[in-house]
Amino acid sequence: MTAAARSCWVFALAWACGSAAAAPIHPEVGASQEGKATFYSDSLAGGPTASGETYDPEALTAAHRTLPFGTRVRVSRLDNGRSVEVRINDRGPFGRRDRIIDLSRAAAEALDMVRAGVVRVRLEVLEVP
Repeated sequence: MTAAARSCWVFALAWACGSAAAAPIHPEVGASQEGKATFYSDSLAGGPTASGETYDPEALTAAHRTLPFGTRVRVSRLDNGRSVEVRINDRGPFGRRDRIIDLSRAAAEALDMVRAGVVRVRLEVLEVP
């Protein structure tokens, strides 16, 4: 096995075994999902998202692995009760499977999670395009 192939295998195994996967969410109004939220690095501002939009840290947007672009989601932080509505315009988060959504900086600030970095949340689908 080549070094590159071995490296890919190690990454795939680590990704699959790194943490418990969150239960999937269906793209229908009222569907919910619980897991951990993270937020985008400031260094990504101005870069492209998977939907083709430019990432704007001041917009209330987010990345989700499977929900269709344009889906509106309420994200509620479980430990402090804060919530924010975001629009899905990107894919991710990648890596740990217990992380279910990557939020813009504005959404992270609304949840008061910037200092913590990673928090437990519940997603609720509000509108599907």
